Amino acid sequence: MTKLAEWLLGLILLGGAWVTLTFDLLGLNIPKACWEVVWPFPVYLLVAFGCYSLGTVGYRVATFNDCEDAAHELQAQIREAKKDLKGRGLNF
Repeated sequence: MTKLAEWLLGLILLGGAWVTLTFDLLGLNIPKACWEVVWPFPVYLLVAFGCYSLGTVGYRVATFNDCEDAAHELQAQIREAKKDLKGRGLNF
């Protein structure tokens, strides 16, 4: 199962449970205090997902590693290309 399918399945299950509880489709007669928590639940999930996303992006940016060897290799290739182009008559 792909990650997208997992997320969609989770959203469908949560959405179904939310619709069932919000519109009292099973006739459970949920107390008003519980209904006031269930009704804005999608907003809570959206805020939690946003916080998780920001935290994940912030962590990945903070722990992004530099590739010193690759940087030196690229700079050497640039110097080699400039030398080759100067040999062909291109001036920088």
